[in-house]
Amino acid sequence: MELLSPSALSPLLPPPPPPCSSSLQHHSRISFSPSRIGASSSSSTSQEIQHTHTSNPKVVVTRERGKNFKLMDALAELGINCLEFPLIQHAQGPDFDRLASVLSAETAFDWIIITSPEAGSVFLEAWKAAGTPSVRVGVVGAGTASIFDNLIQSSKHSLNVAFAPSKATGKVLASELPKDGNRRCTVLYPASVKASNEIEEGLSSRGFQVMRLNTYTTVVVDHVDQIVLEKALSVPVVAVASPSAVQAWVNLISKPDSWSNSVACIGETTASAAKRLGLRNVYFPAQPGLDGWVGSILEALRAHDSF
Repeated sequence: MELLSPSALSPLLPPPPPPCSSSLQHHSRISFSPSRIGASSSSSTSQEIQHTHTSNPKVVVTRERGKNFKLMDALAELGINCLEFPLIQHAQGPDFDRLASVLSAETAFDWIIITSPEAGSVFLEAWKAAGTPSVRVGVVGAGTASIFDNLIQSSKHSLNVAFAPSKATGKVLASELPKDGNRRCTVLYPASVKASNEIEEGLSSRGFQVMRLNTYTTVVVDHVDQIVLEKALSVPVVAVASPSAVQAWVNLISKPDSWSNSVACIGETTASAAKRLGLRNVYFPAQPGLDGWVGSILEALRAHDSF
């Protein structure tokens, strides 16, 4: 199956979408309460597998442990059980300790560019350690922007989320980031070690001066329970939120081209990685974020006659 073609993305900070699309609202009336299933628990393996079997999971959620609850709760409201099977975990990058000191320096940056929720979380930690200096932030999309929603009101006066591109990709961000006339415009880019050079190269070609700090990295989890993996392989849809998670999943499948279930990706970048790695049934939303991700999961489930 070819990658599904999403519709054009809307610019940043449009009126927030309703919690669910019309199709989601229809299913939200399901009354039973599905349970969460973890890839590891204090119960015995036999108890875990029995619980998994009776719960009949339809979706495997793969984010770092502790970061799947929003998606699981959204799907639970629709009567969809999940198997939690973390594929990746985050670790500090080589420039993690430099970020707070750079933010504390007297020289301010014109823009801080944040391209993922994890990059946003790492940045916020350093920004608070630096004394919450005034910063102007550009984000890659609404999903990343949401990491700043819980700032206390007093902090929002010094952190201004001022830009997101018309399409939630690094390439478009680099081509559309506003530049103040012909003067030198500086950008701080806290990034994943594994992120490509697309953003800084695109900005540099437009005359921006970019400082990239590799503040975090994504690594494969240390241990995978083989019994839970066998169960995950039979679940209709695997939900992934990063190219690293896609790579980790493919590494666990002996023959990706013979695995016929679906992958629901949080956005286009992750979907492109899934297609490139040989996965066939790939779904992703036009607008990255929780609502769109849930919509893609539902579409994948319908294709499997599982919803």
